[in-house]
Amino acid sequence: MPQEVEGEPDLVAVDTTWGELQPLQCAPGVVTLGELELLEQISGGAVLIDSRVPDSRSGVTIPGAVNIPHDRIIRFRDQLEVSRLSIFFCNGPQCPQSPSAIRALLETGYPASALAYYRGGLHDWVTLAMPTEQIT
Repeated sequence: MPQEVEGEPDLVAVDTTWGELQPLQCAPGVVTLGELELLEQISGGAVLIDSRVPDSRSGVTIPGAVNIPHDRIIRFRDQLEVSRLSIFFCNGPQCPQSPSAIRALLETGYPASALAYYRGGLHDWVTLAMPTEQIT
């Protein structure tokens, strides 16, 4: 997760030593979105799912996101609407939390067409100076 650099309002530092780069397509039939596509889908009624566990959330999220940790997605599956696209994100291209949640849902028969993956996650979102909101 990018962190602000003290005294440098427009600069963030990134730790590149964690995680493993995730594939661009996390599962067959699940579309991968960039930032502009994510914004378009959200304005069209899609729901944004922050699949990060509490310890990895760093106090911020993408505005409007609902947190359903990847390791609890099956338990909270009934909160998702098949008729509404659910876009999953986590900490970024090196983070396996969203792909894990998406694959778990697919294994239960959840339709791939109702899921999307924002691979850039909070890492790319913050790096591109997109808006964030504090987690309450």
